[in-house]
Amino acid sequence: MNTTGQLTNTSGANELMSGFFVSFEGIDGAGKSTHIDALAKHFQMQGRVVTLTREPGGTPLSEQLREMVLNEPMDAMTEVLLVFAARREHLCRVISPALARGEVVLCDRFTDATFAYQGAGRGFDLEILKILERWVQTNPAATATHGCKALIQPDLTFWFDLPAQVAAKRLTGARAPDKFEAQSQAFFERVSNGYAMRLAEDPERFARIDADQTPDLVWQAVERVIRSRGPLS
Repeated sequence: MNTTGQLTNTSGANELMSGFFVSFEGIDGAGKSTHIDALAKHFQMQGRVVTLTREPGGTPLSEQLREMVLNEPMDAMTEVLLVFAARREHLCRVISPALARGEVVLCDRFTDATFAYQGAGRGFDLEILKILERWVQTNPAATATHGCKALIQPDLTFWFDLPAQVAAKRLTGARAPDKFEAQSQAFFERVSNGYAMRLAEDPERFARIDADQTPDLVWQAVERVIRSRGPLS
């Protein structure tokens, strides 16, 4: 979902730019955060305004829901509904307004993570997830202004694909694990399969990045994709 906003570039000239929404996906330990920050700096050097955010989270209420989802035991349906409630708040208060202003939004995880973790990982009904995706990600501004129900999805999704056993080694001793990080290797293998299914359903949106290599090589792969498919000159 691209909307148009006014942006002032570094040369002082005004130019009309469209918002650009990028999500970063992958199992814990795949190295997403390092490359999100690097990409933000590259966009800022181009004169773009960048909104850095994450899911679950991104707003005060969504961050409270994040803490519950990551740490509290709960029914599977309760967990899914909290994730999507946090997402709706995030979309309405952060993502959609930033795109309308013509900003670049870089988000650490989005709906693909729900299909991978709650769907493939936990075995939650994928059809229910698809219904919630349509309900929650309808752009309220587009509905009110144009009478249509535009679905907000990233323009580009990076999937940092890393074998579960490698991710486990990277996370060893890094921090106290939340309830997802403490899951078994088999769980993360299912999560990776969930990401692969999402890629197969929407290959034009996804860019798979081999995360089992040095950070420099991973960044080079990210940079190649964003230069060929994104608004980065």
